Amino acid sequence: MILYFSGTGNSEYTARRIGKEIDDEVINLFDKIRNRDYSDMKSERPWVIVVPAYAWRIPRIVSDWLEKINFSGNREIYFVMTCGGSIGNAGKYLETLCAKKNMNYRGCAEIVMPENYIALFSTPAKDKALQIMNQSENIIDRTALHIKNGDKLPKREISFGDKVNSGIINDLFYPVFVHAKKFYATESCISCGKCVTVCPLKNISIENGKPKWGDNCTHCMACICKCPKEAIEYGKHSKGLPRYICPKQI
Repeated sequence: MILYFSGTGNSEYTARRIGKEIDDEVINLFDKIRNRDYSDMKSERPWVIVVPAYAWRIPRIVSDWLEKINFSGNREIYFVMTCGGSIGNAGKYLETLCAKKNMNYRGCAEIVMPENYIALFSTPAKDKALQIMNQSENIIDRTALHIKNGDKLPKREISFGDKVNSGIINDLFYPVFVHAKKFYATESCISCGKCVTVCPLKNISIENGKPKWGDNCTHCMACICKCPKEAIEYGKHSKGLPRYICPKQI
């Protein structure tokens, strides 16, 4: 069974590609995370978790959900992480998580995809995004083949920088950067409520016709990138940058 979480579509595309290649069920974790649904899940086939990299590790909202959920049936679990550059030393923390849950960790694959973190980086135009995605297709195919054959995913060489990024930097990332204080809606807002429905943490409400952000943000960038009028900005950084939504679908 393939489980995925995706803010702007990269991990969803990857999950569905793998699901197609190995002929397995694909489930979106959005509603489960949003509704705090920790009901038991069962699969006779290996589990495959597909998620984006947030500061060189899996998103904390996903790891928190995984810690609370009970998986029954197959005890083998694979991870696939999409990223704009690198997943760092994410595997170390995933292996620890799997040991706590008595799951057999089968490795973590790195899939480089177009950058979507518009809060800090530049997002690519559609043609550049497609070019980046096309370069990753073979890696997705190889990852799917390893899973289909029951092989462990190849280990990555881990540098000192990877260890720092997934360790100290990740620890600092959430308290320093992950907040919603800089999000705001411009006059282009039409009060459609799309930002409310795409937030996985129910952190956005509509007040006086405009979205209002609370304190429980994960920086998935769904609200700013999926706004139909591009009426949401993140401070000054996002101004003029293209909003990113995965340009490919299965």
